[in-house]
Amino acid sequence: MFDWTLFAVFLPTFFFVSITPGMCMTLAMTLGMSVGVRRTLWMMLGELIGVATVAVASVVGVASFMFDHPQVFTAFKFVGGLYLAYLGTQMWQAKGKMALTNDNVTARISNYELFSQGLITAIANPKGWAFMVALLPPFINPEKPFMVQLSALIGIIMFTEFSCLMLYASTGKSIRLFMNQGNNLALLNRFSGGLMLLLGLWLILG
Repeated sequence: MFDWTLFAVFLPTFFFVSITPGMCMTLAMTLGMSVGVRRTLWMMLGELIGVATVAVASVVGVASFMFDHPQVFTAFKFVGGLYLAYLGTQMWQAKGKMALTNDNVTARISNYELFSQGLITAIANPKGWAFMVALLPPFINPEKPFMVQLSALIGIIMFTEFSCLMLYASTGKSIRLFMNQGNNLALLNRFSGGLMLLLGLWLILG
């Protein structure tokens, strides 16, 4: 059985971690501005799978491999960060698949690319690993069935993370609607592109 006392403590704890602005939430807000909430769901799917992977790995000890072989982790972060920085630069210049134009052809970026952005950002986020390693093990009761507890904790993480991603993506869409009132696409491209570029640099240097 699951320890519901730990559940009552874990839910608000992880909600605070999720709602805090970070790489994944910034990405959700940026994509909410550029491609809308509905298409951002593909990024969210990749991000949620990535977060679940990090959570399971942290509990079963795979995280120790990542920390013992930092060159693997660094290479993964570098590639992911370069890709996000490239997209941000393209958006800043009103070019590429994600740039906003008068004919609103944001569908040029594929669902797979959106999914990959979310997955890579979640797995390559060093703070995500640190939080999972620090948070999850204390909530595993060795006297209770391991898989039941892990499944329950992953379920809480998925629900909380998805709720926060939706909030950030919806905020991004609201910013887009507000800025579109003046038909200022150039400013919107620079704003969202600048966020994406900073996110890429954050991932590389973080």
